Amino acid sequence: MNELPGSESSTNVRWVLVRNIAVFQGKLLVDGLRDLVLVPASLIAGILSLASGTHDQPGTQFYRLLGVGKQSERWINLFGALRNAPPDLEHPVPFPDVDLDDIVGKIEDFVIDEQKRGGMTAQARERLERALDAMQKKKRA
Repeated sequence: MNELPGSESSTNVRWVLVRNIAVFQGKLLVDGLRDLVLVPASLIAGILSLASGTHDQPGTQFYRLLGVGKQSERWINLFGALRNAPPDLEHPVPFPDVDLDDIVGKIEDFVIDEQKRGGMTAQARERLERALDAMQKKKRA
């Protein structure tokens, strides 16, 4: 399957493409089902992590779930068929150097600055901290 397109007949190249289209659709389905399971599982794991964690090490259940999710992402290998693409088509559209984590970081910086100035986010954070402390107290009782 990893042969150069020039070394295969046009019929074989076409069937490689048909196979890649079918496999991609199957992988999209599996990836979507995984995401469908991860949405509630991550919320439950996050709540359990917040309720059972300590101030020093919160998040055990949540981060374990993220590890499983990352392994499943590698296993699904959604875009693995790119190995069959001609070299000039492998990366047709360059993406910016930033990713979604970078964007979230910028939003987080804004919220932290607002909180330091004592704005509405400071009040919201205090309420959230009290709610989390109350959840941990109920668990211990």
